[in-house]
Amino acid sequence: MTAIDFPARSLLRFITCGSVDDGKSTLLGRLLYDAGMLPDDQVEALRRDSLRQYPRGDALDFSLLTDGLDAERQQGITIDVAYRYFHSARRSYVVADCPGHEQYTRNMATGASHADLAVVLVDARKGLLAQTRRHTYICALLGIRKIILAVNKMDLVDYKKDIYDSIRVAYADLAEQLGIMAVHALPVAALSGDNVGAASSHMPWYVGPTLLDLLETISIEPLEATDFRMPVQWVNRPDQSFRGYAGTICGGRVRAGDEIVVQPGAHRARIARIVTADGDLPQAHAGQAVTLTLDREVDISRGDVIADAARPAPEADQFAAHLLWMGDEPLLPNRGYWLKIGAKVVNARVTSIKHKVDVNTQASLAAHRLQLNEVGYCNIDLDHPIAFEAYATNPALGGFILIDRQNNATVACGMLDFALHRATNVHWQHLDIDKQVRAGSKGQQPRCLWFTGLSGAGKSTIANLLERRLSALGYHTYLLDGDNLRHGLNRDLGFTAEARVENVRRVAEVAHLMVDAGLIVLVCVISPFRGEREFARSLFSDGEFIEVFVDTPLEECERRDPKGLYRKARAGEISNFTGIDSPYEVPETPEVHLRTRGTELEAMVERLAKRVLLHANH
Repeated sequence: MTAIDFPARSLLRFITCGSVDDGKSTLLGRLLYDAGMLPDDQVEALRRDSLRQYPRGDALDFSLLTDGLDAERQQGITIDVAYRYFHSARRSYVVADCPGHEQYTRNMATGASHADLAVVLVDARKGLLAQTRRHTYICALLGIRKIILAVNKMDLVDYKKDIYDSIRVAYADLAEQLGIMAVHALPVAALSGDNVGAASSHMPWYVGPTLLDLLETISIEPLEATDFRMPVQWVNRPDQSFRGYAGTICGGRVRAGDEIVVQPGAHRARIARIVTADGDLPQAHAGQAVTLTLDREVDISRGDVIADAARPAPEADQFAAHLLWMGDEPLLPNRGYWLKIGAKVVNARVTSIKHKVDVNTQASLAAHRLQLNEVGYCNIDLDHPIAFEAYATNPALGGFILIDRQNNATVACGMLDFALHRATNVHWQHLDIDKQVRAGSKGQQPRCLWFTGLSGAGKSTIANLLERRLSALGYHTYLLDGDNLRHGLNRDLGFTAEARVENVRRVAEVAHLMVDAGLIVLVCVISPFRGEREFARSLFSDGEFIEVFVDTPLEECERRDPKGLYRKARAGEISNFTGIDSPYEVPETPEVHLRTRGTELEAMVERLAKRVLLHANH
């Protein structure tokens, strides 16, 4: 018997999106039904579910196929992103049914980030709504350049062509403003299947393809990144005789013998072999997952980029980028996060929000923070340079996520635009005298003791006595007090959450410079947020940063109230006061935990002095 070779189906990833109750789930369910992808038992189960939902009806409720969460079925809306897989004679499909409510915009963005195409639904009775514009903007932001506009519920407007035409023209104008040049529009009635899998007899004035025909025939051209790029996902070392670097090529082609460069950096080598599960290849191209071996030993780690040596990717550590904020807590400039791009993770800060975008009108608005589902254009600073390309050119090297360092939650997705000029024009200047030399001349080990606690906890009192003790013993110290710094370095800062983050950043940078000068630095700032204290810690070498939690109960701090601040805060004369109407995040694992209630002041100072002297080399 002769084997039959079936042609390989191409894969199309697409999303359905639009405003709530535009009929996305119904359209997708109908599409699966018309494509013949529902077995008889599933159709029968759908019929039973539909009767339970609508006891007096006899039509199938196709939305039940994709609205899987109980909350969705009860409300008749989509909350989560529902993925479905089906195929036709020509293509295989992965489709994401995305939620329509504004509060679930981050779910929609998750679905769009992997899509080649978007099917945007519009209710013919309502026309373009704010959420339609929002979803279209996010599709454009995430690189989707082809849209199928399905004007749904045409049966509820008597299949009128003029209503369809007005929506089609208005949407074409919106798409052109957003740089989406290919929009394929069609009128549909998802519930009855008009123009979904079969042409509609109710709309003879429409002579174009059905939705299923469009999906089968629409062409999706991959981004043509001509230069070879491959982010390393895994260093493959099964035994001592083999070392390869596995990843998916995200641009260009590579051949055995080609010269490559490992980025970030300048190590060069040549490709020895291109290894796959089916044997070695003479060459490989974008989209292929391969393992590369080199002609010599080169230090390559997960997250590095192997690139064409003649035309390497640019490298930088400061960028302009779009951010879609997905965190429940707001984005505050200068707060530390982890940035993950491909398999590489680096420390990152959003140094400024240049503007946020009104995604309904695309207007640029002034902003000091980003809230859930808001989009901003920001400057980002990394602690190490990365190899990158603009997201519009190469999403694999330009798309990233931000991760909360405290709970590992993904709080933003981002798209790199370009490197800031200062990232490439400013370089580290080599200095012959370093921290070790400076510390050696003072005969001590530099340290940063970071005192944190509520206002009135006793931070400055304890630090002041400790500095007197250390100075008397001949140690070189400096005390950075938060109140004193607000008379000069931080005079321009208020007490909003954003200002507190910047306040701590500046103090931490100064403390870092003083430790580099070989000093023992005592820092007294409330520093109420764990994230900022962790950022401060990240500036120092292992063992240099000692977090000292001065643990005094709020009621005791209020009783002392040495500056009268609690009284003013309770009277409403001071806003954003830590412990009253602004939170204090208690340290989880401080190096030193001073419980001041019932403890003698001298005993606490002695404990700290022993901690410093234990590691000092005087």
